[in-house]
Amino acid sequence: MSFHNQSILPAARKVKDLEKLIKLSYEYIVILDTHISQIRPVVDLAKSHGKKPILHADLIEGLKNDEYAAEYLCQVVKPAGIVSTRAGVIAKTKQNGLLAIQRLFLLDTNALEKSYSMFERTKPDFIEVLPGVIPHIITEVAERTGIPIFAGGLIRTVQDVEQALQAGASAVTTSKNELWKHFEPAGRKGER
Repeated sequence: MSFHNQSILPAARKVKDLEKLIKLSYEYIVILDTHISQIRPVVDLAKSHGKKPILHADLIEGLKNDEYAAEYLCQVVKPAGIVSTRAGVIAKTKQNGLLAIQRLFLLDTNALEKSYSMFERTKPDFIEVLPGVIPHIITEVAERTGIPIFAGGLIRTVQDVEQALQAGASAVTTSKNELWKHFEPAGRKGER
């Protein structure tokens, strides 16, 4: 099952990437590396083109990644959702009614077990598993938590995307624009 008819969540690292993305038919997009002074203009630009931007709170330079920052992002910047590794940011995002996506780095079994207890407390809307190229772990996290999974990190090929989706990921986050084009949803496809 895909996320809002998207098997890919395209992720823009630079404004140049965002300019490419707004011409494609994706509704939900992820904004990665940005600066505190760019957040609002970038989110407003995406929204003005009918996009629902998801901000990666951990990657905003000049903004401390805490509950106060999350409150500011939710109430002032107003993206569609926020990605973070931090439990407090996820809790604040949920309180504000935005999509809360908790990022999970697969380091070892101990870290994974600790993450399972954290997810029981934070109850994010989605868990983004990194790296997203370990299909059996995607399946395990989805089954153990009952929370839909995004797979991200080290996704380089069409086969990587397909394996993650077959393992149970709802979508794959990637900054590779060749994959954006390959998996672009039907709709305005080709209107470039």
